[in-house]
Amino acid sequence: MSKTFSASQVSMHNKEKDLWIIYKDGVYDVTKFLKEHPGGEEVLIDLAGKDATKCFDDVGHTIEAIQLRETYKIGTVDNTASAEQSPSSGA
Repeated sequence: MSKTFSASQVSMHNKEKDLWIIYKDGVYDVTKFLKEHPGGEEVLIDLAGKDATKCFDDVGHTIEAIQLRETYKIGTVDNTASAEQSPSSGA
């Protein structure tokens, strides 16, 4: 069973020793992958606690990288929380 996290929860995991990212609707704990990342640690550190979808897709990762990414998936992100909290325009 997959856990669901809010974007706010993910954003708290923004350190080298506790590094989560969002890719599409998935949440990934890439802490243990940090030192192995072929593009360097800094790329992941810059995206720590954030949505990495555009950056990941822009690089054009190999099928192996895509499969490897899935091994770090810990859950999904609840994108409805921010929509529900946005102010409504009322009369």
